[in-house]
Amino acid sequence: MTFTKPGQLIANGVAAAVVIFLLTRITYGDLPRLPQLAGATLLLIALVDLVLALVMRPRVKRRPGTEPLDGPTAARAVALAKASSMAGAIMAGVWIGLGAYLLPIVGTVEAAQGDMVAAVIGLVSAAALIAAGLWLEHCLRNPDEPEEPYDDED
Repeated sequence: MTFTKPGQLIANGVAAAVVIFLLTRITYGDLPRLPQLAGATLLLIALVDLVLALVMRPRVKRRPGTEPLDGPTAARAVALAKASSMAGAIMAGVWIGLGAYLLPIVGTVEAAQGDMVAAVIGLVSAAALIAAGLWLEHCLRNPDEPEEPYDDED
């Protein structure tokens, strides 16, 4: 497994933004109003990631008085970290795509004002999930491995 690369997150976020912008353009009039806290549920996952990072980091660093982290548990946590940052990037793209559609009409369409607030809350929550996922992944790095892999010199 490799570390999450910023390009992967950006590419998925941009793709989600484009798709949602186009879908919203076609169907916005038929959609129900968004709940203001629709995106805030991402904060719960970010909180889980942060708690896991705080609990597992001393175990990964092999600090005195802590039990070493076993391989399967570490692998599951790394998978959660990578999935969290990717889900956060995709959801950030969703909220950006929605916001890009709403921004020009927010002054003229009443429903767009409330939906814009939901989009901002969702975007902030998605950014928190990206950060928490990347932090968890960072905390789970093996202290015996170098930061960057060695280049093969032949």
